[in-house]
Amino acid sequence: MRVPMAAGLALALLLAPMGSATAAPKPTIEQTKRKLAKLNEQADQLVEKYNQAGEKWKKARKKYEGLNEDLTKQTAKVAGLRKDLVTMAVTTYQGGVVGWPNLVGEVNPNQVLSGLATADQISASRAEALNAFDEATKTLRDNRDQAKQALADADETRDELAEEKEKVEKLIKIQTKTLRDLGTFRPGDPNSAGIQYNGPASGNARAALSFAFAQIGKPYRYGGTGPDGWDCSGLVQASWRTGGVSLPRTTWEQWSWGSNRKVSLSDLQPGDILFSQGLGHVGLYAGDGKIVHAPQTGDVVKVVPLSSYGGRLVGAVRP
Repeated sequence: MRVPMAAGLALALLLAPMGSATAAPKPTIEQTKRKLAKLNEQADQLVEKYNQAGEKWKKARKKYEGLNEDLTKQTAKVAGLRKDLVTMAVTTYQGGVVGWPNLVGEVNPNQVLSGLATADQISASRAEALNAFDEATKTLRDNRDQAKQALADADETRDELAEEKEKVEKLIKIQTKTLRDLGTFRPGDPNSAGIQYNGPASGNARAALSFAFAQIGKPYRYGGTGPDGWDCSGLVQASWRTGGVSLPRTTWEQWSWGSNRKVSLSDLQPGDILFSQGLGHVGLYAGDGKIVHAPQTGDVVKVVPLSSYGGRLVGAVRP
C-alpha cells in the first residue's frame, strides 16, 4: 500500500492550493518533472490500450460489412433463380395439373424446388443449382451472424475501456495544467512544414524518415493519425507507409508485426522502430544517435538524443 499512498500524496501536493498555513512546500521543478514522467508513462499505456480496442472494433465492423454485402449479393442470385424457375413453370405448365398458381406465390425456395422437382418440371441441373445457392446463402447468413457477434464483442470491449479513456483524459488535463504552470507547454503548429532530413538513411528508410522530419513541430495529439497532429504509433505508421511498408496502428501490434524483424539495440540502422518498456511508446531511429518521435501531451514531434530514453528501450524492429 505504500506506493499508491505515496503516489496519491504526491499528486495531492502537486494540485493543492497555495496559501494554506499547513500546506506542504511546493514541489520543485525536478519533482514535477519526475511526476510528469510517471503520468506520461501511464498515459502511453492507456492510450495504446484504448487504440487497440478501437482497432479491434474497426476490423470487426469491416468483417461484418463485407459478409453482409456478400450475403445481399448471394440472396439476390437465389431470388433471381427462384424467379426464373417459377416463370418457367408458369410458362410451360399453365393450365396443367400441377397447381402453378401456388408455385407463383411460394416464397420458400426449398418448397418451390420440392414442388417442381416432384412434378418433374425442372431439370436436375437446375435443382442442384438452386440447392447450391440456397446452401451458400445459409453459410453466408451464418457467417454474418458470427460477424455480428464479433462486432458485439468488440463493442463490449470498447465500452469496458470507456472508463480507461476517461482516465487518459484526466491524466491529460493534469499534464496540461502542470506544463502550463511551469511555462513549458508547447501547443505546436498543426501546419508546421517540419525540417529536411539530411541523415544517413537510404532507400525506403530515407523516405520514412523524410516524412517523419516533415512533421516536426506539429503537436502530439492523443489518438492522432495526422496530418495536423500525431501520437507516437500514428507517426511511425504513417512514416513507414510513405516508405512502402504497411504497419499496424498500435505499438503492441507493431511490436508483434515485427516479431521476425527484431534487431539488437547495438546494431541500429536509420529507420528502425524503437520501442520503450511496456510497449507504450515508439519512435524512429534517425541515425547519428538520434530519435524522431511524437512524445506526449504538451509537446511536439521532435528529434531527441537516443540517450534521452535512459535505458527505457526494450527493443527495435527493422521493417
